Amino acid sequence: MHRSGAVMAWNVFKFCTALRGLGSIMILLVLGVVVVTYYAVVVVNYGPSLYAAGGPGGVDSFTAFAVLILFHLLLGMLLWSYFSVVLTDPGSVPSSWRPVIDEEMGDTVPLTGSEFGGSMGLKQLTVHPDQPNPGVRYCRKCNHLKPPRCHHCSVCGRCVLKMDHHCVWVVNCVGALNYKFFLLFLLYTFLETTLVTLSLLPHFIAFFNDEEIPGTPGSLASTFLAFVLNLAFALSVLGFLIMHISLVAGNTTTIEAYEKKTTTKWRYDLGRKKNFEQVFGTYKKYWFIPAYSEEDLRKMPVLQGLNYPSKPDLDAQEF
Repeated sequence: MHRSGAVMAWNVFKFCTALRGLGSIMILLVLGVVVVTYYAVVVVNYGPSLYAAGGPGGVDSFTAFAVLILFHLLLGMLLWSYFSVVLTDPGSVPSSWRPVIDEEMGDTVPLTGSEFGGSMGLKQLTVHPDQPNPGVRYCRKCNHLKPPRCHHCSVCGRCVLKMDHHCVWVVNCVGALNYKFFLLFLLYTFLETTLVTLSLLPHFIAFFNDEEIPGTPGSLASTFLAFVLNLAFALSVLGFLIMHISLVAGNTTTIEAYEKKTTTKWRYDLGRKKNFEQVFGTYKKYWFIPAYSEEDLRKMPVLQGLNYPSKPDLDAQEF
């Protein structure tokens, strides 16, 4: 039995190592799709349409100009959001963090000073993480205390603040400090891929109607490939976008939605408006860019991933 458990642990470790190794490959794959799409839309189709028969100022030229402007705008926002997710640390547990109350379990009794007053108190908690009610959550893998809504990521090998999931596409965990950027990445990916799908649809239809299409076999292949890839991404990303919007509306994460018991109440659900503000900030002019206002960063502790307002009147046993 012991040997079987060791083999299972080894297999899981190898799986997590493999996911970490996908990092640069996934980034190159995303950039590859962008390059193919850019070539098909700008270089092959709508760039030349600006100076098609009718000249600049014609109807076809105006349509091409509008498509190109919108395409570049959405592409810029998509890449900005994407690299914000990739390069932003989702949030880790500060070494100096100590809880005042057990926020995760709803325990309103303050922890005594002896529990965290010295190294002996902390050592006792470390040695006995399975005691019935130690007053805090504890990570056996990281060997430290866990803030509310914090979870351990086996791929990253650490605890992540308000962890939602580990995303291989962004080569990073999605957590407290980059969840907004991830949502914007989904939004702009859906808008961009939808625009590309619609703009290349006439060329795709002409391809199957045996109409005479100008261009080399390579340019025709790039148009076909870009259409198929963007259609597939638009359909798949739409499902993820709808799911995450519903999660934000209820102030929960993917992990919490999976782990929490079925209930009509959730202690962190403060109403749709406040729930969205906890992710996007209070200034709506910042909602659609991967950044926060200085005032929100200063006045909203929730954006730091350690403290979350909750409904104190709800019994913790309901969750």
